[in-house]
Amino acid sequence: MKRRHILKFAAALPFTNFVSTSVQAEEPFAVFASDSDQVEYKYRKREVDYLSTEQQGTIIVDTKHKYLYFTLANNRAIRFGIGVGREGALWAGGATIKRKAKWPKWTPTPEMLAIHENYLQWKDGMPGGPDNPLGARAMYLIQDDGSDQSFRIHGTPAPSTIGQATTSGCFRMLNIDVIDLYDRVEIGTRVMVPEKSTNKSAGLFGL
Repeated sequence: MKRRHILKFAAALPFTNFVSTSVQAEEPFAVFASDSDQVEYKYRKREVDYLSTEQQGTIIVDTKHKYLYFTLANNRAIRFGIGVGREGALWAGGATIKRKAKWPKWTPTPEMLAIHENYLQWKDGMPGGPDNPLGARAMYLIQDDGSDQSFRIHGTPAPSTIGQATTSGCFRMLNIDVIDLYDRVEIGTRVMVPEKSTNKSAGLFGL
């Protein structure tokens, strides 16, 4: 079944820093701009006022309100709606992006395999693609204590889960959004997940 509005909404929006159509056209699988229509309006990408002491280019995650902020200069940030960990899977602290991957392979953890019998078919990994749970991009996090808890910032083939608490601790984004963030960050980018809410944004850009 074909979907409409593929790869073409950036020019129509007031905030035009989305991934360009030419970059999207090089994707091996379709990326649908219309995915954003499946999430609540407040979870759609926008630039906002955001007071923070973190340096420009830091990722700050507000798990309570289900937002991810990418800090800019002059107390501004790009805000993305995300999916977060379900009850018992939420975490807080600092981490660093240690690896980035396009259309990444997904391998269920032993805990996932124990709970979901149907995941056994992918025990050696599911190749990247439109049905892969990690979506179009993944950014792999290492905690400040040096441990790898298998937490990722990644895309999703299920746009309707944005704004929900359904993951195993990862931060899930629309594919169109995770491509944008992926292109902005570098290996070594700081990721902060405060215990308390960071909902300090106001003054929506271009609205």
